[in-house]
Amino acid sequence: MRIVKDYYLYAAWLVAVVATLGSLYFSEIRGFIPCELCWYQRILMYPLSLILGVAAFVDDDKCKKYVLPLAALGAVVSTYHYFKQKLPWLDAIQPCTQGVPCNVQYINWFGFITIPFLAGTAFILITILMILGRKSAR
Repeated sequence: MRIVKDYYLYAAWLVAVVATLGSLYFSEIRGFIPCELCWYQRILMYPLSLILGVAAFVDDDKCKKYVLPLAALGAVVSTYHYFKQKLPWLDAIQPCTQGVPCNVQYINWFGFITIPFLAGTAFILITILMILGRKSAR
């Protein structure tokens, strides 16, 4: 548990940076156009890269009160987006009306790993690291 206490900010920052660079790779290099829910996930993830980077650099433990709400909300949005992709009846209730439909699966690795799944995994990892860091710091 000592490693978690000492390096949880760096680990969370690394997860946020990889998620940010991954989303930029998919849109800018692979040419995948983000849907509306993807943009919400980006709005929640991109600041985490900056906040966690600065917090890790200055060893600021107080960033948790900013990081946890963003990461938790991002996990909720990603989960909803993933269910919208995988459960056709959910998309029929409220379809996306502008731009790219939210149920489009640009990638579908192993039959279940989609872009919202990857984003949700990152948000959940960041949340877990923040919670474990909090418990360890006491």
